[in-house]
Amino acid sequence: MQAPQKTSPWLWIPSVYYAQGIPFVVVMMVSVIMYKRLGVSNADIAFYTSWLYLPWVIKPIWSPLVDIVKTRRYWIVAMQLLIGAGLAGIALTLPTSDFFRYSLAVFWLLAFSSATHDIAADGFYILGLSERQQAWFVGFRSTFFRLAMVTGQGLLVMLAGYLETRTGSITLAWSLTFYCLAGLFVALFVWHRFVLPRPAGDVAGRSDALSVMLREAVDTFVSFFRRPYIGRILAFLLLYRFAEAQLVKMSGPFMLDTRAEGGLELSTFDVGFVYGTVGVALLTIGGILGGILAARHGLRRWFWWMVLAINLPNVAYVFLAYLQIENLLLINMAVGIEQFGYGFGFTAYLLYMIYVARGPHSTAHYAICTGFMSLGMMLPGMVSGWLQELLGYQSFFIWILVATIPSFLVVWAVPLDRDFGKSGAP
Repeated sequence: MQAPQKTSPWLWIPSVYYAQGIPFVVVMMVSVIMYKRLGVSNADIAFYTSWLYLPWVIKPIWSPLVDIVKTRRYWIVAMQLLIGAGLAGIALTLPTSDFFRYSLAVFWLLAFSSATHDIAADGFYILGLSERQQAWFVGFRSTFFRLAMVTGQGLLVMLAGYLETRTGSITLAWSLTFYCLAGLFVALFVWHRFVLPRPAGDVAGRSDALSVMLREAVDTFVSFFRRPYIGRILAFLLLYRFAEAQLVKMSGPFMLDTRAEGGLELSTFDVGFVYGTVGVALLTIGGILGGILAARHGLRRWFWWMVLAINLPNVAYVFLAYLQIENLLLINMAVGIEQFGYGFGFTAYLLYMIYVARGPHSTAHYAICTGFMSLGMMLPGMVSGWLQELLGYQSFFIWILVATIPSFLVVWAVPLDRDFGKSGAP
């Protein structure tokens, strides 16, 4: 393993993984809030923003190119500059008459740049640290990714809401917000241009090695689908979050829509506070608690509790929709309960992907699992806006409760060795 370089990991690990989280949360979550405030229909928001999951679905396909063409360090720095340009591009397109089409095109660029940054950053993490440091900093990676979620879902949306009030223009407010974010990424680009270490192992691969890598990638891909019970495993990866994939696309629009339309009519600032501070905090706490309990007692003992946790708190949205709660404290409590349950229940999904990936191709198989995870969010999310407009918010959230049934069925059917637990978990 490559020895750590002289540059302290504290100078680049927090900022690299903070930079990794920001574009993901902007593409997947902030775009939904922004388009809703700009008057795009729920059906169009859900359909087109769900397509933006695609770069993460197919990420394993072009990851060998990142290994062959240039260094991981080069890709990290280059993608941060490209992400900054993309964020500025979104700001430029918003004042145009056809902003939805143009901004979506830039969001696609942003999504592919972000997915490529993920590949390079995770590879660089291995090359730039010793094995001991890799284990030590893994928690800090997650922490700064979570901070990026707070920035994106919370502070960024709150800033846009504040600017909406001060400028009196929704379009101008969001343009200024994205210009600020673009400036942040230019600063990150400059910072990492100078502070990222240059590990001896971080070298571009030989061009003649590409065919070998592609052949190995195909063999690895095929070996994944030769696993026993692969049908059940794929059903689990695609359906465990079937209800959540639809809920997450419509929760923001529900908070913003008028009461006449069945929504809660919150301000943009309040939505940012609810999801970006309270929601992320309880999501993190739920995830930490789930990890602790699974590590102590094994996944098998907590599997059913986790599937209950990720699904049953969705009833909070039925409560909010039927009563159209105005009290912001109660809204925060309802969302907090749902997010805590999601964090706790998602632990089972993460651990099961690790379980499935165990073996000689663990890294590649885990990447394939994450691709199916993104596909499982993409496909249900695409129709969620259409369903909401067809049913209305109250009936839509009742449907979300019905849509939890596949999650319980796949947990019942999925294979899980009895020795997978405290002693057998990776």
